[in-house]
Amino acid sequence: MSTLAGYKSLFVRKIYSFLSILILCSCNSKKQEDNKLVFHKEKANIAVKHVIATPIKSEFLKEVENWKEYKVVAEFAAKFQKTSPNEALSNALEMKNIVISLKDSLKPTLFNSPSFIARINVLHNETERLADITFIPAIKTAEINEQVEKTLQAFSALNAKVNIVLSQKKFEDSIEISTEFIGLDTTKVDAVSKKSIADFDKKQTAKKRKLLKPTLPNFNIPEKGEILQKAKKNS
Repeated sequence: MSTLAGYKSLFVRKIYSFLSILILCSCNSKKQEDNKLVFHKEKANIAVKHVIATPIKSEFLKEVENWKEYKVVAEFAAKFQKTSPNEALSNALEMKNIVISLKDSLKPTLFNSPSFIARINVLHNETERLADITFIPAIKTAEINEQVEKTLQAFSALNAKVNIVLSQKKFEDSIEISTEFIGLDTTKVDAVSKKSIADFDKKQTAKKRKLLKPTLPNFNIPEKGEILQKAKKNS
């Protein structure tokens, strides 16, 4: 009986030892998880610098100053140039909504082209992704920062398109030669170019008509009374 009692006592001690080790490991694991959570929260509050690589050129700012929806997007995008992951997520939904307003806005004629609208659609897609990750509890700070970077890259691409369109318009406005002389195929240029070319060709045509308009010599025809007086003198 004493031997059996000894085995039981040994078994109970082993069970207690095992449970103690299990509890100790569980506590250590929970402590590590808590430390990771604190570290994650701290990283999420650290501001990170991002860059809008391509702003609109200063000489073209007047061309977009009346496009209110674009100005709102530009001002709000500036907030993401130095922001923490937490701040980025808190502003993500608003950024998405103002880009939707830009997408649905009445665009200036210069920018109402398929290629320009495509740039706005890309920006809209990136802001949607940024807004979507606000609903992912375990999202990493690196992933948030990466999506902020992609969003600002899409905005930079939109600015680059604005610069291209306005640079093209500036160049065309400075040209004073008709497409007839340079053999330009007007079917392969965009609406802005076609309008510029059409306006110039219209002016050139008016000038040609003015030059080719026949002019009669200015004959000084004497009046009837003068003719009779001359006839009397001659008689």
